[in-house]
Formats: sequence, C-alpha cells, structure tokens
Amino acid sequence: MFEAEGNLQALIGGLQLKIRIQHPGVHERTDRGGSYWYFRYWEDVLQSDGTTKTTRKFRTIGPSKGEDKLSKKQAEVERDKFLATINKPTVREKVADGLALFSKMVEKYRAAHVEAEVAGRFLLAKPTREKYIIHLEQRLVPKWGLLRLCEIHPDEVQQWLFETCDSWHMMNDLRGIMSGIFTKAEEWGYWPEGRRNPMSRVKIGEKWTVRPDRILTEDETVKVLAHLSDPNLLIVETALATGARISEILGLTWQHIDLKNGIIHIVQRNWRGDIDAPKSRTSKRQVTLGNLVERFRAKADAAHPQATDWVFVRTDGSGLPLWDSGVRQALKKAAEDECCDFPGLGPHSLRRAYITWVQEAGGSSIETSKMAGHSTVRMTEAYTKIQLNRQADLTRCVQERLTIAGDKLREGPEDACEITAVAAAI
Repeated sequence: MFEAEGNLQALIGGLQLKIRIQHPGVHERTDRGGSYWYFRYWEDVLQSDGTTKTTRKFRTIGPSKGEDKLSKKQAEVERDKFLATINKPTVREKVADGLALFSKMVEKYRAAHVEAEVAGRFLLAKPTREKYIIHLEQRLVPKWGLLRLCEIHPDEVQQWLFETCDSWHMMNDLRGIMSGIFTKAEEWGYWPEGRRNPMSRVKIGEKWTVRPDRILTEDETVKVLAHLSDPNLLIVETALATGARISEILGLTWQHIDLKNGIIHIVQRNWRGDIDAPKSRTSKRQVTLGNLVERFRAKADAAHPQATDWVFVRTDGSGLPLWDSGVRQALKKAAEDECCDFPGLGPHSLRRAYITWVQEAGGSSIETSKMAGHSTVRMTEAYTKIQLNRQADLTRCVQERLTIAGDKLREGPEDACEITAVAAAI
C-alpha cells in the first residue's frame, strides 16, 4: 500500500494532492431574473510552479420553474454526475487525471515497450529501438520532460515540430512516439480512459520529402554495376532481381538458398550484427533468383559452405555476416564515378527500382506488393516511381491511339472496322 503510493508520488514529482469527497447541497435561486438550481464546490487547479490551488466554484444545474424545470431530485442526480468527474478518493484516481510527469511516463514507456523483451526477444527491432531511444533522450525529454501529461497541449507540440524538424518523417516519428506514450498512459491508468489522445489533434500536413524522389535509370544501373565487384556486385544484383531488403540479403545462410528451384527463402534479417525476424509477418516470403542461380551456384562451389554458414561473410576470417555500410559505400562510389549519384542513393533505392520495374514489366500492384513483402498495397504505391521514359512511352501510346482515330475519320466508313481493330490492339 505505502510502496504503491510512494511510486505514484514519484510519478507526479512529489506533488501534494488534496484527496476529498464532495457532496454539496443543491439550492434554488430565484432572485436574479429567473429560478434555477445550483451548488458550490471546490476545484484544485494546477499552477505553473507545480503546486495546486484550491478554488471555490459555482455551478448552475438547470431551471427550477417553467416548462423545462427540474425537480430537486433530478437536480441532485445531475449534481452527482458532475461530481463523479472530480471526486477522487485515492491518489491513484487523482494521478489518472494526467498529473504524471512526462519524463516519468517516458521511463515506464521505455522499459515496458521500447526495451521490453518477451521470451528472450525484444518487442521492437534494433533499428526501431535505437531510433526511439535517440528521439526520447535527445528531443522529447529535454523539451517536454518537466511537464505533466495534462500540461502538454496539441498546438504547442505542433508549433515545436514545425520549428525544430527538418523533415516530414521526423515530425511523424516524434508525433507517433508521443502518441504512443499517451496511449500507454491510458492503458496503465495515468490518463483518463476515453479522453482523446492530444496527439490526434497535432496536424503535420501531407507527406513531403527532403531528398530527390528518384531511382537510377536502367542505363545508369548498368553503368554502376560495371564498377562493382563481388561480393558487393552479387548483393546489388540480388537486390535488383528480388526486391529484398539489404538486411534480408545479408541475413541469408546457405540453407535459405534453394539452387535447384532458384528460390531464396527469406526468414530472417541481419541489421549490423543484430539477427532477428524480418520487418513484418508478410516479409517472410519466397523470392526467385532468375538468371542469378548460376552466380550463387558458382559461389557455393568455391566456398564449400555448411548449411548454416552465412552467404555473404566478412573477409577477416571471423565467419560473421557483412554489414550494409560497406555495400552502401561501394554503391555510392560507383555512382559517383558515373556522375549519377544523388542524396538518398543506397541499397534501399534498389528495392524501389525493383518495385517500379516489376510494374512497368506488367506486374500488378498486388503481385508486386507480395513479392516485395509489403504489408499493404498502399506501401507499394509509395515505393513506385514513374520514370520519365515510362511516361514518354505511355504518352506516345495515347497519341498513337488518337492518330489512328483521326485516320479512321479521314479514310471513310469502309475501313472503319479494320482501323478500329488496330487501335484496340495498340
């Protein structure tokens, strides 16, 4: 009992709370131009210095005479409904109004969600954990840590995001983490159940990007590949042929490669030494190698690997898998040599290229989404880039259809059927 109350006091920074049950009488007033029921009550108002100030309040219930009059019994029922929202007989119920310090809720959120483990596995992937921790330590706690949950207002958060963030993605991440903290606070009893999450009122506008929204063209890709050597070359070729994430490729062991059927089984990923399940449930999938089968067969013949050996290993003899940083550096250097480098170019842009080219080759968005391991087709849509050469092909196709239609009118009705058939085929 005392330990629990002490923990609650720590959450609210030692704030002295007045615990009271109010049950004031209902009175009728008839001396101010009308007749109505009212009562008086006490309200504790949080001050800017962290203390509370008790204020006497006056509340009108409803008319005591006239067409819509309330009986005294009805007025007392309405009084009780209101008092139920402010009568807090325990410290826990008072804290549930949002009095916990934001910094204390961050500590609980970090321990129970960001760094939580279940059956020896983290709930969040390592890249996500590291991103959350950086945002919490370097941005959210320094700005909002000394405030209580009930003191954090949407308009102030929105203005702070606009002033401090240099990308839409950072604004979205920070808002999302703060929203998650309020959601957990409600689940754990530190925010009123059913009260709207303040972050739902923070609007950051439509998505925008800082870096160029582009991929390498087919010609540029061929030129860049000419500058690469194995293992980076085979890794890049695999990314372009399968759309697999770089962490999924570097997480391959030889037991995941089916050379007989030309298939890769993606069941894990390697992010800078952290081995874990793929990003989502739909990320566990099979992808085909196409004409890369012989390249992998030659690599297997040269290495004579065990089934559990990593496909792409370091050259230091450790047997550990490669990191993505070396692949990224080699790709950037090759692009620089061909004068086609751009901010944001890296292994992930190869995945975007694959998704774009599969659809240009005739693959449906649903097929492409499943092949890429996306959770939704909407995500595939965001990855798809309409290249200028593709636009030019489609534009010429439309123009040719119009030209044929014009020829039909000039040729006369005797050739209409033949011309119509040709136009339809195009």
